[in-house]
Amino acid sequence: MIRSLLVANRAEIARRVFRTCRDLGIATVAVHSDADAGAPHAGEADAAVRLPGDAPADTYLRGDLLVEAALAAGADAVHPGYGFLSEHADFARAVRGAGLVWVGPPPEAMEAMASKTRAKEIMRKAGVPLLDPIDPAEVTAGDLPVLVKAAAGGGGRGMRVVRELVALPAELDSARAEAASAFGDGEIFVEPYMEGARHVEVQVLADTHGTVWTLGTRDCSLQRRHQKVIEEAPAPGLDGELRRTLAESAANAARAIGYEGAGTVEFLVSPAGRAYFLEMNTRLQVEHPVTEEIHGLDLVALQLRIAEGEPLDPEPPAARGHAVEARLYAEDPARDWRPQTGVLHRLEVAGLRVDAGPADGDAIGVHYDPMLAKVIAVAPTRAEAVRRLAHGLERARIHGPVTNRELLVRALRHPEFEAARMDTGFLERHLPELTAAASDDDEAARLAALAAALADAARRPVTTTVAGRLGGWRNVPSQPQLRSYRAEPDGTEHEVRYRLTRDGLLAEDFPEVRLLSAEPGRGTAPRRGTEPTLGVEPKPGAGPRPVTGPGPGADPGQAAAPARVVLDVAGVRRTFEVTAYGDRRYVDTPRGCHVFTALPRFPDPTARTEPGSLLAPMPGTVVRVAEVKAGDRVEAGQPLLWLEAMKMEHRVTAPAAGVLTALHATPGHQVEVGALLAVVTAEE
Repeated sequence: MIRSLLVANRAEIARRVFRTCRDLGIATVAVHSDADAGAPHAGEADAAVRLPGDAPADTYLRGDLLVEAALAAGADAVHPGYGFLSEHADFARAVRGAGLVWVGPPPEAMEAMASKTRAKEIMRKAGVPLLDPIDPAEVTAGDLPVLVKAAAGGGGRGMRVVRELVALPAELDSARAEAASAFGDGEIFVEPYMEGARHVEVQVLADTHGTVWTLGTRDCSLQRRHQKVIEEAPAPGLDGELRRTLAESAANAARAIGYEGAGTVEFLVSPAGRAYFLEMNTRLQVEHPVTEEIHGLDLVALQLRIAEGEPLDPEPPAARGHAVEARLYAEDPARDWRPQTGVLHRLEVAGLRVDAGPADGDAIGVHYDPMLAKVIAVAPTRAEAVRRLAHGLERARIHGPVTNRELLVRALRHPEFEAARMDTGFLERHLPELTAAASDDDEAARLAALAAALADAARRPVTTTVAGRLGGWRNVPSQPQLRSYRAEPDGTEHEVRYRLTRDGLLAEDFPEVRLLSAEPGRGTAPRRGTEPTLGVEPKPGAGPRPVTGPGPGADPGQAAAPARVVLDVAGVRRTFEVTAYGDRRYVDTPRGCHVFTALPRFPDPTARTEPGSLLAPMPGTVVRVAEVKAGDRVEAGQPLLWLEAMKMEHRVTAPAAGVLTALHATPGHQVEVGALLAVVTAEE
């Protein structure tokens, strides 16, 4: 029996395993880097062991330190989670060699699937259908498009789609370099790229007594940069014969390598309905909750029981209903999926399952994956599950770095997705419309800015009347109040002008907007000649809810209590919840959230950058620099250097054709956001 378990991982998956351990009565041990010293997973465990350093290579990827931590804390088992060392056979051997229980498959099974090229050979012998690889030196125009893939690792790293033969050599070199940097193995291979294909996978569970379960299918076709964004179970639109083929192939794959524990066999399904083996992940998948929800299982609990030698039932429970999961990332889809950092002040999603890594008040840094949480909806039908998930995300309170929340909502409501006509190119194909401003966004944003201005005015004085706030009534027209806000992240500026008179709110450009009384439970329009409140209403309960501040050492005065502004807009009552953190304003409505930065009346004239300056778009590490030097002529869009942040590489390119007059970046150089990397003087 396992009595104490160390999770050799962090964030969401560590918290997920700890939750099951608490239910089973198993003591827990966390490990944490210095960057994660205050992270929720470190605080939730019964014991925590520090791994000195911040970078994964110095902490979560040090198998020797992880084994030492388990022994020092008195753990008798290790769960690897996913990512980091979860699929490293040598780490599994080291855990077992130390006399600890390894909650995962045998090292030999992990080795068999560690190389995608070797895995394909094993699968071919087992009769599992697959795509034949192409010798990179023999690719012809007739083979295009092709997919260049790293043989080791995963997460979309080292993958390139090549559509032009002339681009193949550079993409091969780029994939090799990224694979070597990410996985320590630069081996790559080439295979046909299937246009319009779906990514479908099968969850398998195998015990030590010869029983293999296949738990239906999951569709993971909605991806960005070959990384999954939305997953669902069961995969929609597959006929019975294809489902049987997928289940049999997955079971054969598991048996071919003597698999034990939880794993996933991934397939490409062509538009014609044929399945081809992609790879096998010898670990628990990020998207495992959708399978749990429809089968009524705890996959982590089953992993632990299999590791203890318990047998599975002859058959798994049948699936019921439909589940959909969305990955909430700290990233900006409209800006090349750029990762975002900063304080996550608040993350609140009502009515849905949320598996989160950070908690309110945590800082989102550059060292790890930008995923904040997984949000899961389950319902009797697919349509209901999709609707519940979109609705829950739209109304969620997410205060902090820019996220992909809006893209998720729009993708879930897209006609093609609703009709289950998606493929792996869905997000790339529809990205412009999924990130474009909606036709009513401008008016909605201006209304939200007005609500922010009214809430800001309400926070200043102590008195609750308009007269008290504004210094008394006047019998002559007064100058309007003026406040300016910059919408984030698009940068649109909104200037709000309004006056509060005995007749109520007079807001420029909003002739049909009235300020309603904000007394709890009232919501009526003020009578003519009375002194209405400013429309700011505290939440029900014992006083205002304090906003989580920006973390230790910050000025507590930078966070204000939330407020509610209620407006009558052309006869329709609209409610705006306004929360302030420093100069940032979050205006939550039932139709989404608007984020503003309150602008000073007199902007700083020194806050400017010389034309042609290339600034670091995020904190990160310079991993490569192109073969250029100061004085060289460069073309618009020419890659100059590559930054790595949050487990992804980002190209920094020349903004225009011209001369590279300065280059300040070198490989290995750590840079902060806004750091000057290079200067390109454009041609006249």
